Amino acid sequence: MSWGTELWDQFDSLDKHTQWGIDFLERYAKFVKERIEIEQNYAKQLRNLVKKYCPKRSSKDEEPRFTSCIAFFNILNELNDYAGQREVVAEEMAHRVYGELMRYAHDLKTERKMHLQEGRKAQQYLDMCWKQMDNSKKKFERECREAEKAQQSYERLDNDTNATKADVEKAKQQLNLRTHMADENKNEYAAQLQNFNGEQHKHFYVVIPQIYKQLQEMDERRTIKLSECYRGFADSERKVIPIISKCLEGMILAAKSVDERRDSQMVVDSFKSGFEPPGDFPFEDYSQHIYRTISDGTISASKQEIGKVDAKTTVGKAKGKLWLFGKKPKPQSPPLTPASLFTSSTPNGSQFLTFSIEPVHYCMNEIKTGKPRIPSFRSLKRGWSVKMGPALEDFSHLPPEQRRKKLQQRIDELNRELQKESDQKDALNKMKDVYEKNPQMGDPGSLQPKLAETMNNIDRLRMEIHKNEAWLSEVEGKTGGRGDRRHSSDINHLVTQGRESPEGSYTDDANQEVRGPPQQHGHHSEFDDEFEDDDPLPAIGHCKAIYPFDGHNEGTLAMKEGEVLYIIEEDKGDGWTRARRQNGEEGYVPTSYIDVTLEKNSKGAVTYI
Repeated sequence: MSWGTELWDQFDSLDKHTQWGIDFLERYAKFVKERIEIEQNYAKQLRNLVKKYCPKRSSKDEEPRFTSCIAFFNILNELNDYAGQREVVAEEMAHRVYGELMRYAHDLKTERKMHLQEGRKAQQYLDMCWKQMDNSKKKFERECREAEKAQQSYERLDNDTNATKADVEKAKQQLNLRTHMADENKNEYAAQLQNFNGEQHKHFYVVIPQIYKQLQEMDERRTIKLSECYRGFADSERKVIPIISKCLEGMILAAKSVDERRDSQMVVDSFKSGFEPPGDFPFEDYSQHIYRTISDGTISASKQEIGKVDAKTTVGKAKGKLWLFGKKPKPQSPPLTPASLFTSSTPNGSQFLTFSIEPVHYCMNEIKTGKPRIPSFRSLKRGWSVKMGPALEDFSHLPPEQRRKKLQQRIDELNRELQKESDQKDALNKMKDVYEKNPQMGDPGSLQPKLAETMNNIDRLRMEIHKNEAWLSEVEGKTGGRGDRRHSSDINHLVTQGRESPEGSYTDDANQEVRGPPQQHGHHSEFDDEFEDDDPLPAIGHCKAIYPFDGHNEGTLAMKEGEVLYIIEEDKGDGWTRARRQNGEEGYVPTSYIDVTLEKNSKGAVTYI
C-alpha cells in the first residue's frame, strides 16, 4: 500500500491530512505542557504545605520530641520527598515529551513544506507541458483550416472559365504554402504531444509517487513519535512509583512508631521538678506561750515529769506530732523535746527550761502571722532563689531534675568543643613537626600563637567542664539524699545551732546540738554541698611539670616548669589531675601539662572527687 499509487490524484487531500497531523501533534504537546504545569503547581503547593506545618524550633529551646510529633515530622519529610518526585515527573515530561514534541513538530513542518513544494513544482511543470502541447495542437488545427480554405479557393478558380491563368497560379501557390505550414504544425504538434505524454507518465508514475511516499513516511514517523511520547508520558510517572511507594511506606512506619507510653514518659521527663510533695501542715501549739507566761519564764520540772510529758507527747500522738518550731524528726533519731533542747541545770541539781530570745521571738512571729509552713527544704531554697534572682550559669533557678538535664546537656556540648580543640591542637603539633623537619615549608614559630590560644581554650573548656560536673554532682547528690535533707531542714526549724554536715544539713545528734554554742543563721549561702576532710588524701604518685601553668582560676594550682608535685587524684577523663605541693597546698592542674608517674601499689587506691 502506497500513497503514490493509490492516491496519485489526491494531492490536496494529502496536503490537508498532513496539516491535520501536525496540528494534532501540537495539540498533544499543549496537553503535556498543561499537565507539566499541574504537576509543578501541585509540587509547589505540597512544599508550601510542608513548610507551613514544619516545626519552628530555636536552637536553645527545643520542643518536646514526642513520638506523635516525630511521626508527624517524618510524615512531613516524606510528603516533601513526594513533592520532589512530582517535580521529577514534571521535569521528565518537560524534557522527554514536551521538548521532544516541539522540536519534532518544527522539523515536521519544514519537511512537509519541502515535499509539498516539490509536488507543486512537478504539477506546474506538467501543466506547462500540457499548455505547450495544446498550443501546438491549436496551431495545427488552425493551419489545417487555412489549408482547406486555400484548396477550396484554388478549386473554384480552376473550374471558373472566366478566371485568369495568373489567378489560378496564385491560388495554387497559396494552397501549397498552407499545406506546407499545416504539415509543419502537424509535426510540431506530434512532437509536443509525445513530449507531454512522456512527462505526464513520468509525473504520475515516478515524481508524484516519490513525493507521496516521502509524505507517507513523514506521517508514519509522526505517528511513531506520538506513540513514543505516549509511552514516555507513562514512563515518567512509572519511574517514580517505587520512590513514591517508599514515601508512603515511610508514612506508614511513622504512624506505627507512635508510642503512647513513651510520650507519657517524655511528659514526666520534661516537667518533673524533683521536689517532694509537701508534707502535712504542722499544728501550731499556741498553748506553749500560755504555759511559759504562767511560770514567769521558768518552769520547775523534774526528770520524771519531763519524761512523762515526753511519753505523753510522743506516744499519744503517733502521727503528725507537733513541736515548738516544726515537725518531729525521723523515727530512727532520738525524739527531740522542747525540754531536751533548752534544758539547763542549777547549782543545786534541779533542771529548768529556758527560752532564748530568738526562739521565742520566732514563735511569736509564727503566732502572729498564722500562716502554716510547709517544712520542705527544697521549697525554702526555691523561695530564696526567687528572691535573690535566677542564677543562670548553674541553672539553680530550675527544679532539680530539669537542672540536672540542663547541666548534662551543657557538659556534652563542652565535651564536643573540647574534642574539636584537642583535634586542632594535634593538627597544629603535627604541622609544627613538619615545619621543624622541613623549614622550607614554613616557620614553626608562626604556629606558636595559635597553639597557645588552643591550649588556653582547652584549659578553659576543661575548667568549665569540671565546674559543671561539680554542679551536676551536687544536684545528683541532693537528688539521691532528698529524704535526708528534708529531715535536716526540719531539724533546722527546731534548732538554730549545730554542726553542719557535708550535705548542707545538720546532725541528728541532740547532745552535740545542745552542747554547741548558739549561732545565729541568716540566709545560708546556697547550703554548700562540699566539705573539707580532716585528713589529707594519700599520695598515689608524683608528676613533673612540662609547661608552666598560672592557675588563676579557683580550684587550680599554679606550677612552674620542672616543678615536682604529688598526685592525690588521677585524671577522670576531664583533662585535670589533682596534685599537692610539699607545703600541703592542693589544686587541679592540666593533665597535658605534666608527666605523671604513679606508684605501683596505687592501682587499687581510692580516689576522691
